[in-house]
Amino acid sequence: MGDMALAWRQYRLERRMFWRNPTAAFFSFVLPLIFLVLFGALLSGDRENLEIIVPGIAGLSVMATTFNALASQMTFLRDQGVLKRMRGTPLPANAYLAGIIGNAATNAFVQIIIVVLAGRLAFDLGWPKDWLVLVVFTLLGVACFASIGVAFSHVIPNFEASAAYTNIVFLPLIFISGVFYDVNDVPAFLHDIANALPLVHVIDGLSAALVTGADFGDLASDLGALAVWTAAGIFFAVRGFSWSGSREE
Repeated sequence: MGDMALAWRQYRLERRMFWRNPTAAFFSFVLPLIFLVLFGALLSGDRENLEIIVPGIAGLSVMATTFNALASQMTFLRDQGVLKRMRGTPLPANAYLAGIIGNAATNAFVQIIIVVLAGRLAFDLGWPKDWLVLVVFTLLGVACFASIGVAFSHVIPNFEASAAYTNIVFLPLIFISGVFYDVNDVPAFLHDIANALPLVHVIDGLSAALVTGADFGDLASDLGALAVWTAAGIFFAVRGFSWSGSREE
């Protein structure tokens, strides 16, 4: 079998394993929706704020299903010796990793679809203004946060510490990046920090697709920032990658 066919089989296995873990499914799909429902109920009739919350939750979902999930999963696989054992099998490394990353990417796209449907059916925000922008920024967000998640897993000492390490990045980032409010309303120094990080640029792109209808020309700086972060994430993900846990090296 070719590498593509093997990657597809590994991807299908990852999907089955994902759905057999209810906790993972809950935090990947239900938790962001709880945020959406709660804020939607609080802001019912406040269209201006709903147009901020919906793209913000979409961006949060992309980060949670890629960065958080992959940082924890890669740490677990390395810590338990799974990566080392897989390295010794005939399955090509690229096919195995493609299956894992493809599973996370699928979760991100499913989340975006759910958020789009919720925005349309529950909050009457209408369908996306630009589907191409939506797809491109979802893909960029997935690539960016997936690569950063794998890279970040290299600094997590063990699986028990993974939740603390990922949340130390995830929670501050969602609060300064305009997930729950307009990022332009935060103090200037926090605004500058947010603009130096990737999440706000993903949210800007999703907001353009879902709400404002801005085109790629208006989003050039966001595209550039995400491209830089993705390149950096891939570089450090590859450079620091290890098939063995630190205790075995």
